[in-house]
Amino acid sequence: MGITRQQALDCFACGDLFGIGMEADALRRSLHPDALVGYTVTRPLDATSHVELACAGVRKTLSMGATGLILQVNVQRQPHLSHYETVLSSIKQRFPGIWLHGFAATQILILASTAGIPLRDALARLQAAGLDSIDSYAIILDDTIRAHLAPENSSTAAWISVHRTAHLLGLSSSASMVFGVGETPEQRVNHLEILRQLQQDCGGFFSFTSLAYQSRLGIPGIPPTPEPTAIEYLTTLAISRLYLENIPHIQGSWPNQGIKMLQISLRFGSNDVGSIQLEEHNGKPGEASEAAGEEEMRRIIRQAGFKPVERDIPCRTMFLHGSRV
Repeated sequence: MGITRQQALDCFACGDLFGIGMEADALRRSLHPDALVGYTVTRPLDATSHVELACAGVRKTLSMGATGLILQVNVQRQPHLSHYETVLSSIKQRFPGIWLHGFAATQILILASTAGIPLRDALARLQAAGLDSIDSYAIILDDTIRAHLAPENSSTAAWISVHRTAHLLGLSSSASMVFGVGETPEQRVNHLEILRQLQQDCGGFFSFTSLAYQSRLGIPGIPPTPEPTAIEYLTTLAISRLYLENIPHIQGSWPNQGIKMLQISLRFGSNDVGSIQLEEHNGKPGEASEAAGEEEMRRIIRQAGFKPVERDIPCRTMFLHGSRV
C-alpha cells in the first residue's frame, strides 16, 4: 500500500523531481487509466444566514448549474448547533438532490462543546439534518506546528477523532495538507501517514489536496521563510500520490498554484482539478468569479492532454452526457 515512510523521506531528500513525478504519473495512470480529469461545479453558501435567505441561495445555485454547496460556517457569529440543523434540514426538504459539504473539525468541536453533547452526537445530528460530507482543510498535523501557528485550532488527536467519528457514521470527507509553514519533511510524512492510516481504518476520504502555503492565506505565526517553490509543490504532490495510494483522487490546486502549474500537476500524480465555484459576476448569473469558469477549465484540461469530466463532490458520479466530455 503506497511507498514506505523511509521511501517518502528519501524522495524528499533526493532532489530527483522528474523521477518522482514519473513514478507518481505511472500510479495515476494505473488508478485512472481512462485519462479522465474530474472537476465539480459548486457554489459557496453562508450557512449562518436565515433559513429563507439560505434556501434562496440554493435555488440560485441550482439555476446556475452547480451540483453542490460549500457551506460557509462562522461558529463565532452563530455557535448554536440547532441553527445549522434547521438550515440543513430546510435545504434538504426543499432541494433533496443537492450535496451539502462543510464544517471543519474545529468548528464541529466548538458546536458540540457549546451544545454540551458528545462529538459523535453532534456529528450524527448534522448528518440527520442533511450534511453529506465534511471539510478537512488542515495545517500540518503535528501539535508543535499547530500550537505555534494556530493555537485555536484543534489538536492532532482531536482532528483525527472528528474525522474517524464522521467516517464511521458514514460521513465522507476531503483530505488536505497545508505545507510550507516551517515544518520538516518528517512532519509532512507524519501528516500523510495519519491520513493513510485513517483511510485504511475507515475509508472515508474521497480526495486529497496538497496546498503550498502562501502569505495571502493569512495564517498567523508563520516564520519569515520563503514560500514553497514550484519544484517543492510538485515534489510534495507526487510524493503524496505515491504515499496515499488508498485515497483514490488527488487534486491539483489551481486557485493556489495557477493554471499552468495545474496542467503540469496532472503529470505529477493528480487526476482532478477540484471545484469551480460559481458566483454572480457583473450581475450575470452563471458566470464564474474565479480565474477560470467551467468551459475555460475544460479547455485547460484538454490542452494538457486529458478528457474533462464533471463529477459530484464525493467523486461518485461522473456526468458524461451530451458534449460535456
